[in-house]
Amino acid sequence: MSAHVASPASSHPTDEHGRDHVTPGEIALGVIIGRTSEYFDFFVFGLGCVLVFPQLVFPFADPLTGTLYSFGIFALAFLTRPIGSVLFMSIDRVYGRATKLTAALFLLGGSTAAIAFLPGYETIGIWSGIILATFRLLQGIALGGAWDGLSSLLALNAPQNRRGWYAMLPQLGAPIGFILAAGLFAFFEGSLSTEDFLGWGWRYPFFVALTINVVALFARLRMVATQEFAQLMETRELMPSPVMQLVRKRGSTLVLGAFVPLASFALFHIVTIFPVSWINLFTNRSVSEFLIVQGAGAVVCAGAIMTSGLIADQIGRRRTLILSGLMIGLFSLGSVIAPLLFGDSQAGQTVYVIIGFGLLGLSYGQTAGAVASSFGQEYRYTGAALTSDLAWLIGAGFAPLVALTLSSKLGLAWVGLYLLSGAICTLVALWFDRRLEARYG
Repeated sequence: MSAHVASPASSHPTDEHGRDHVTPGEIALGVIIGRTSEYFDFFVFGLGCVLVFPQLVFPFADPLTGTLYSFGIFALAFLTRPIGSVLFMSIDRVYGRATKLTAALFLLGGSTAAIAFLPGYETIGIWSGIILATFRLLQGIALGGAWDGLSSLLALNAPQNRRGWYAMLPQLGAPIGFILAAGLFAFFEGSLSTEDFLGWGWRYPFFVALTINVVALFARLRMVATQEFAQLMETRELMPSPVMQLVRKRGSTLVLGAFVPLASFALFHIVTIFPVSWINLFTNRSVSEFLIVQGAGAVVCAGAIMTSGLIADQIGRRRTLILSGLMIGLFSLGSVIAPLLFGDSQAGQTVYVIIGFGLLGLSYGQTAGAVASSFGQEYRYTGAALTSDLAWLIGAGFAPLVALTLSSKLGLAWVGLYLLSGAICTLVALWFDRRLEARYG
């Protein structure tokens, strides 16, 4: 007598080729895990730019200058991200999506983990900075290659009246990735002596990156092997299109779409990386304690991201983005009028961070859907990838560098003006791009 025991995969219906069908919930889980790995890598590097690299790589400079140098290297990844998108799309066309993702995620995790072995300036001199910059450039290339189209797969499998809800799910990777990165740095920075932290403690968060990326890789490959993904590839929904053809035919959409999420992307590093640098350089507050506060803010951010999905399903994505853009504008004006809100008062600093994270979640929750909805079927995959790359470059890549430069030279109120410019760009772009309202709202 024999009994048939179902394998885990057999619990899902399959097509005639044996490929699994998956539910939107399963797709969402794979997308969230994938995004978490990407954001973890970037937040670990960003926090390293504040707490480690100024002393390890730039000890010859004063703390402020060393941090500015580090933020300059931080921006490099956003410059190479579009290059990575174009390069890995070529790999996608020739070798397939699975090969592309495997190469990109191993490059991303490997580049981050390799930084854990970085010798300092006192050991190898200027080569320490050159090696760090090289790995940062590789991180950007890898992140461009990690664009998988799963967000589009999720949106296209979502119920019509729940598109806003499902569009926000990938964005949850950002607060989760920050919580993990900030938690690790808070633990090691708070529990070790300065000598031990700079000697070996900071290296552990970078080691963790490779493990997280391997988990994310398997989660994504599980989705790539599904029937839905194969069908969308066959109908060109998730096929990469030639970049030059996209630029010629939809160049204006590409540029305009990059400004739609600008307020959110500018706020992104204004409430995550920049505040840590200010606390570390200009206050006596414990950095580890402030990172815990930011972790609580990231929880608020996750709740606000989910709220954005509910709101978008009621009033439309475009109106949700307009609402959040207006709120970010008011928040930035408050920062200009009352810079003490984020000055010497610890209570004010905490309030600033929590409110900022909440607004970030509300705005960021619908940015991925807004970017994808600007392109039709033929150009959706490539257009969404390059628009996102350009938006991150303009809105977030130089944000910590600009914010720290302005605040150290001219005062914190100028950070509010910088953020206000992003909010204005978003609102103007939304005013021009009424396609979002027609296609979704």
